Amino acid sequence: MTSDFPLHPETLAIHGDDGLEADTDVAPSIHPSSTFRARSAAEFAEIASGERPSRFYTRYGNPTVARAERVIAGLEGKAAALLLASGMGAIATTVLANVSAGDHIVAQTSHYMGTTRLLADLLPRFGVTVSQVDQTDPAAFEAALRPETRLVMIETPSNPTLAITDLAAVAAIARAHGVTTIADNTFASPINQRPGEHGIDLVVHSATKYLGGHSDLVAGVVCGEAAAVQRIWEHAIVLGASSNAFDAWLLLRGLRTLALRVTRQSDSALLLARMLEAHPAVAKVHYPGLERHPQHALARRQMKAFGGVLSIELAGGYAAAQSLVARLELVANAVSLGGVESLAVHAASVWEGSLSIAQIEAAGVSPSLVRIAVGLEHPEDLARDFVQALAG
Repeated sequence: MTSDFPLHPETLAIHGDDGLEADTDVAPSIHPSSTFRARSAAEFAEIASGERPSRFYTRYGNPTVARAERVIAGLEGKAAALLLASGMGAIATTVLANVSAGDHIVAQTSHYMGTTRLLADLLPRFGVTVSQVDQTDPAAFEAALRPETRLVMIETPSNPTLAITDLAAVAAIARAHGVTTIADNTFASPINQRPGEHGIDLVVHSATKYLGGHSDLVAGVVCGEAAAVQRIWEHAIVLGASSNAFDAWLLLRGLRTLALRVTRQSDSALLLARMLEAHPAVAKVHYPGLERHPQHALARRQMKAFGGVLSIELAGGYAAAQSLVARLELVANAVSLGGVESLAVHAASVWEGSLSIAQIEAAGVSPSLVRIAVGLEHPEDLARDFVQALAG
């Protein structure tokens, strides 16, 4: 769409795909077709050899997918977006499109479990080395750079300890050395944080989370300049990481209310974090919106609000954490986040099946840590649920 003035995120989420299709339906259409008809051999040749065709074969692109991509690119303030089959599909494809054997990546010690496995287990098998550093120290990123470094990967707030990375500082360091930056913005969402405004080149999301918002789809997305996204797309069609029309349609529906949902979830999470911080059964609360958080000032500087995820460490240790998630009634014991319902998960119970003890400790995950993803329930009801569960 065109406009003489910049639109606010609430408006972009609803109108960011206006005019992309010549239809009169208020709700977006679904295009479930796996393949599309050409009217002539010449047209077929033109479409088949084009850049990111939306009406050739759905692994290459799809009209419904294109609409979701347009909205998300606008929300992140980037020129282009590529919708993929999952958040890990977006992260892995983006990384593979930017490195080759012999290259080096600088990343954080605290990343999502799937990202950690990609960095520690998969990439070294193909000759890509990785250095992981303390994300709270920008100088550590610069110290880890090598002549063969091609990527700097960050995630802020990080999963599950909600540590903050200084986006502007890391972006400036990487740019000075000609290194591409990737930021996982899943926990913040583009409503609370736009890494591109701080100099980050590529922004990835698990669209399964806040962007979708209803726990009924799995998708990922990467946003960036058109040429960079084009290169990632060229890898995606070979890797088979493409999304589909039905998930894209569900995603479009979720995006329309993204700003309302994230604002409410951020407000409720802050209230819950303050309540839990004062509870005697809770040893520690990780939430950047709390004044006691060691990076609160940085979070205020680069975030509009602090998101709907917090984590707590129980004074009673591993057993107390398992008891808490079992006793919660409104809050479901389930992985994921960003949906309308609140979820809680004992991180060590999940991570220990996929990561080593050393990797878990390096990520700062305490055996008593419980990650809480706040939904849209009334915050007083959520608080009461935690009080009764902690009393057990």
